[in-house]
Amino acid sequence: MKEKLSKELGLSDVYAIATGAMFSSGFFLLPGLAAAETGPSVFLAYLVSGIIVLPTMFSVAELATAMPKSGGTYYIIDRSLGPMFGTIGGFGSWIALVLKSAFALIGMGAYLAIFFDVPMVPIAVILTVVFGILNVVGAKETTFLQKILVAALITIMIFYVIQGLVSVLSPGLIEETKSRFTPLFIDGYYGFFATVGMVFVSYAGLTKVASIAEEVKNPDRNLPLGMFLAIITAVFVYVVGVFIMVSVLDPNEFREDLTPVASAGEVILTWLPESVGLILVVIAAVAAFASTGNAGIMSASRYPMAMARDKLLNERFATIGKLGTPHWSILATVIMMVIILVAFNVAEVAKLASAFQLLLFGFLNLAVIVMRESKIKEYDPGFNSPFYPWVQIIGIILSIVLIFEMGVLSILFTIVVSVFSVIWYKYYAEDKVDRQGAIFHVHARLGQNKDLGLEVEMRGILKEKGLRSEDQYEEMISRAAVLDIQKATKYSNLVKSVAGIFSERLNKSMEELAEVITEFDEDHIIPISNGVALNHARIPGNISPEMVLVRIKAGMQTDNLGNLKSDKSGVDSLHAIIYLVSSQEDTGQHLRMLAQIAEKVGVKNFIERWNNAEDEGEMREILLRDERFIRLVLKEEDDTNKFIGKMIKDVKLPGQSLITIIYRNGDIKIPHGITVLQGGDELSIIGNKEDINDLKKLTK
Repeated sequence: MKEKLSKELGLSDVYAIATGAMFSSGFFLLPGLAAAETGPSVFLAYLVSGIIVLPTMFSVAELATAMPKSGGTYYIIDRSLGPMFGTIGGFGSWIALVLKSAFALIGMGAYLAIFFDVPMVPIAVILTVVFGILNVVGAKETTFLQKILVAALITIMIFYVIQGLVSVLSPGLIEETKSRFTPLFIDGYYGFFATVGMVFVSYAGLTKVASIAEEVKNPDRNLPLGMFLAIITAVFVYVVGVFIMVSVLDPNEFREDLTPVASAGEVILTWLPESVGLILVVIAAVAAFASTGNAGIMSASRYPMAMARDKLLNERFATIGKLGTPHWSILATVIMMVIILVAFNVAEVAKLASAFQLLLFGFLNLAVIVMRESKIKEYDPGFNSPFYPWVQIIGIILSIVLIFEMGVLSILFTIVVSVFSVIWYKYYAEDKVDRQGAIFHVHARLGQNKDLGLEVEMRGILKEKGLRSEDQYEEMISRAAVLDIQKATKYSNLVKSVAGIFSERLNKSMEELAEVITEFDEDHIIPISNGVALNHARIPGNISPEMVLVRIKAGMQTDNLGNLKSDKSGVDSLHAIIYLVSSQEDTGQHLRMLAQIAEKVGVKNFIERWNNAEDEGEMREILLRDERFIRLVLKEEDDTNKFIGKMIKDVKLPGQSLITIIYRNGDIKIPHGITVLQGGDELSIIGNKEDINDLKKLTK
């Protein structure tokens, strides 16, 4: 069985899941009920709610790009606040999402009943099973359906909104429209803010996309951008759509209407033949409810999987099947949804989860503060929340205030789930779990213990995420100095040679650099394995990262602990030492480069390839990403001959590809714009994957 999920989801998938998770009852059922509390100002309540969710969106975007792991909210809370809070977040998120998804499928009934007399519970159960099977088949297949549903929904809603605005703003109806907005607040500001609390949960699905972060390609870009585009779409459709409902529907009828979108559609789409307008609205509603149910099963199923990985649930739930999906976790989610659909009044039970959603929002905002104040250097988000910590503090305060607007039953439900989670953790998981979360790093700053295991785990996440497009990894490797030592030597002699190279490249004194490199042994050494040592340091100043590669074919001795000792013999033979020095001003890039190097040297045959490399260029190639690098030999007999005799500044390479080193007659030449290329030159070229593929065609 696989241990990791495949990274198959792009920006459009993230957008579809986030958007689909927000559109269902919040737009198609709730506006009339919300209008009964505050009157025509209900559309402003949706606007304020959309603004209020921004702090949590920023926090989730930061946390999910730093920790793109399955389980989303659970994983983030567990690693920041500790496993007991993680258990609360995991169980609560799962139950809340299962309830929301079940309610969405039941919600279809109100709109389908416009045309058909159908038993909704059996249909909801069938849809749950169908969506569950689709989720087992694969994430890409699930999101393909999701994109179809969301595309249908958004297309119809844009048409609906444009037609609605044309209708309500037409010269003949402006006065009538104005009359429907007086008085704007039927219960004053208290009623308005109570309504804000009621409709706020319409946006709660936005953050659930974090639960599939592990399956997202380029999460640093696609997660925050997908969420941002989704919230813009949702706020626009919610605010303008509800404004249209208020404008065209009789106030008293609107406040009792469970299908307000359809009712408004009958008014503004009368120019369409027969019932076409109403049919379009019903299609949009069905697409919205189905997309919420589908996305809900996908997102919810990742919570048991993530908790099982961490030993909070039976390990079976962490199993990933041959199709690359957590089938046991999906099965548990589907069974729970079916039980809720058959045994409970879903509409009433689903309301109880609202306060818990707000509690989770508060936890997520607190998690950003904990992660930043922990000063864990491996915490490297691809997106940084603006205006820290004020955005998070505001998010926490708003969550607390809105919880008290949710009602006694919803608060009691939150307490019951929290107490159950704590009991489960104490009696089932506590003795199985050996981690404390980043909050212990905050304690460490106050003289208490810290969780070192979290740093190791975060380092592994950096390795999984890989480099960012702006990281200078290829450039650094291509210009790396190489020391090829043919006989045994003392480490102290090696330090002097390496310090000399860094001194020349970084314009620093030999003494300063020798001291830094000597300290590598104590604090800055990645554990040695397979005959490799990776040594690193950060120094003051705005410098480009530099590297020295050392090959010792005869081997250098290390002690039993794997630490380098300059004058002591040992048991393990060291053949590769990689030195990295970069600026203190960019910790994230330094750590990402370390993770990339560690991944390259960790492959099974690294030492064999390293020792058998024929020259410096081959040694560098071993550390480069294959898809981002090519060694191109200029020959008269292939298409590379077009470069011969030209100055580099006149050579047109694909895209942003760059010549970094020229090997000519056994010598290394640093390329300049006026350097003339000759036949037989061997060029080291780096670039994007597509550019390198274009260059490879020249040699065929």
